[in-house]
Amino acid sequence: MGWADEIQYNKDGLVPVITQDAGTGEVLMLAYMNPEALDETLKTGKMHYFSRSRQKLWLKGETSGHTQALEALYYDCDADALLALVKQEGAACHTGAKSCFYRLGYGAGGNSWDHLKALYNLAMDRKENPKEGSYTNYLFDKGIDKILKKVGEESAEVIIAAKNGNKGEIA
Repeated sequence: MGWADEIQYNKDGLVPVITQDAGTGEVLMLAYMNPEALDETLKTGKMHYFSRSRQKLWLKGETSGHTQALEALYYDCDADALLALVKQEGAACHTGAKSCFYRLGYGAGGNSWDHLKALYNLAMDRKENPKEGSYTNYLFDKGIDKILKKVGEESAEVIIAAKNGNKGEIA
């Protein structure tokens, strides 16, 4: 395979793969490949990974339908990490979020649209995977009027917090 023979796998026979949306540049996920996963990915043009929890080859989207078509594959200067540029169909994250990296741990984070997308993805995950006791599921069950009433309440709270200059309440 030429360049693929240069890949340096770790002691477990795996190489980390950062997967990025080829169109938007958004980082979607981090997973691992073994030599078989890399070979299958290159043969089929569909992302295959090695599941560390199940200890087996895994075709992205085989159960969810959220597939990743490979557009380009880079390897780093030490040949011990891969960067896959893909065309993502559906969500990349098992939670239903577009990206696995939707939770801010430190810093200012992305723009407001990124936060809104993350909230939307979380709400859609609750809709598709209801959780008992979830207020979001309660709103979905009650219907659009209840949802709109809640949006109105939250909007009013933000307006008042902004008028008062209270950044904590705005957040």
